[in-house]
Amino acid sequence: MRTLVLLGLVGFAAQLVDGSLGMAYGVTSSTLLLAVTANPAAASATVHLAEIGTTLVSGLSHWKFGNVDWKVVARIGVPGAVGAFAGATLLSGIPTETAAPLMSLILLGLGTYLLVRFTLRGLPVRRDPRPPGRRFLTPLGLVAGFVDATGGGGWGPVGTPAILASGRMEPRKVIGSIDTSEFIVAVAASVGFLIGLGTENIDFAWVAVLLAGGVIAAPIAAYLVRVVPPRVLGSAVGGMIVLTNSRTILRSDWVDAPGGVRAAVYVVVAVLWVAALAYSIRAHRAQQRAVRPESELARVSS
Repeated sequence: MRTLVLLGLVGFAAQLVDGSLGMAYGVTSSTLLLAVTANPAAASATVHLAEIGTTLVSGLSHWKFGNVDWKVVARIGVPGAVGAFAGATLLSGIPTETAAPLMSLILLGLGTYLLVRFTLRGLPVRRDPRPPGRRFLTPLGLVAGFVDATGGGGWGPVGTPAILASGRMEPRKVIGSIDTSEFIVAVAASVGFLIGLGTENIDFAWVAVLLAGGVIAAPIAAYLVRVVPPRVLGSAVGGMIVLTNSRTILRSDWVDAPGGVRAAVYVVVAVLWVAALAYSIRAHRAQQRAVRPESELARVSS
């Protein structure tokens, strides 16, 4: 019973983070599941089955708050489903420990770029007016879907920073569209796991409590992403990616850092992340104060 309550709380916290930052539901949930089961495929299957419900509610919530670009959802979601089905089928019989550190290095680079860019510069003044096209979103969806299924999470950490870095969408629209398209990916991955594993290795009680926690958190997260300033949101996304993937790399066979070294790195990254968020908040407030007199002057002139 204690395990089920803990899983429910994890589902709530994971969806709250995922719905407001566009990532980390699968990463957070899979980490706990892997701690109590030795089968990575079963852990990923459990998470993706729960995500069918959480992403549906999250997508509807984001749509209600105007955070969804449906063209982007279609262009990245369909190839994402193909990649997820292929990844689920592969993971059902082949371990993926070797690929995880390499992908984490790529994500760490993207996360560092986003953290620095949004903290120091915020959103570009002149955003690229062209929306993300199929040439960009199709391969991105394939890779993100494949990584998501094989790693137990990754749709958000791969898709969100890549689209944010393109400068073609505001953060809340990126997060809303990624969360909404994840429903298609979760369905495809779940079908792949059910075909490859069957149902005997999946604990549906775990699926239910993860789903319940996520469903409760989804509308709250969709509201938060609308009210949090884009500059602050970008810094939060970048810091989440850096912290998550630093952990993966340090624990991998490539590095296998001692516990003390890992703890020191986590503390340094966390301190830098908090400092970046504080700087972004101050910069946003300063920008708001600078814009307010101009708006008042414009009203007086009119």
